[in-house]
Amino acid sequence: MAESRNQLLGPLLKSVSRTFYWTLRVLPAKIRSQIGLAYLLARATDTIADTGLVPPEKRLQALKGLRERIMGLSGAPLDFKELRQYQGSPAERILLEKCESALGLLEALNPEDRRLVREVLGTITSGQELDLQRFGGATANHIAALRTPQELDDYTYRVAGCVGEFWTKMCLAHLYPRMALDKSYLLAKGVCFGQGLQLVNVLRDLPTDLRNGRCYLPSDQLTSCGLAPQDLLIPENEARLRPVYNAWLARAESHLRAGWHYTNALPRRSVRVRLACAWPIQIGLETTKLLRAGPVLGPGQRVKVARPQVKKLMLRSVLLYPFPAWKGLVRTGADTKPS
Repeated sequence: MAESRNQLLGPLLKSVSRTFYWTLRVLPAKIRSQIGLAYLLARATDTIADTGLVPPEKRLQALKGLRERIMGLSGAPLDFKELRQYQGSPAERILLEKCESALGLLEALNPEDRRLVREVLGTITSGQELDLQRFGGATANHIAALRTPQELDDYTYRVAGCVGEFWTKMCLAHLYPRMALDKSYLLAKGVCFGQGLQLVNVLRDLPTDLRNGRCYLPSDQLTSCGLAPQDLLIPENEARLRPVYNAWLARAESHLRAGWHYTNALPRRSVRVRLACAWPIQIGLETTKLLRAGPVLGPGQRVKVARPQVKKLMLRSVLLYPFPAWKGLVRTGADTKPS
């Protein structure tokens, strides 16, 4: 079991998590494996949901099978042979192959940690299932779109905002069990933190999603600009889209600034956790700057902060941590506590 754990939460996790792996690595050991395992299982469910060459109904069936195993509702063996053969990434093929081992690690967690992992994965998979039902038959010629801002808000909560809650609950349970922290404040800000990161992904991936038949920008807002989802395939329509697009950029930035308030509400001695929060916030905000400045509808367009810039942000945050300038890494307005 130890060898399996080290392999899954080491090389395999690194191969499927890209830059997030370094966020996981800096976390304290008391919570690193639980959060790493939850991320690994979430990547497995996401891989299933995104295997476009497999019909939506088969993906839904496979996703349901894995969700029931995660939730402890079934002991039926998993068979992802068909899904594995359609993975372009060797790491994702291995991830699906090793699902049983990952589930074994889940069962080995203490009961409360297992409950929290199941809770967050239950919410994430509900979002993935809803996504498949909405977009399962969509194509570039027949784009399906979310209808309202509330639907996009709900989506970002299900697939990422709930992760902020999970992260916070793990920290409270294992790192600050006796500290007098404002738990409701941290949970509310943690949700915003996760939603902000997901909104950045939605806005950055807009051209790719459109060509896969998915439009996460609400159709009622597009209509107010005289646009339909299909019109977003034409880069020349960007000027008309910008009021809606920039409003969601502003919301993403607001959520990420809430994540910065969250980070600084954690005990100052929690250097590792605060750095693990700071890095994705800074990268997310740098991404929104690029999205504001450049074209966002081009078919080959995928904005990404360059690796040297990422390393610079990470190093700067470490060097400034002992000094007051740390709080100035992210510019924020006045904080408001939730009622």
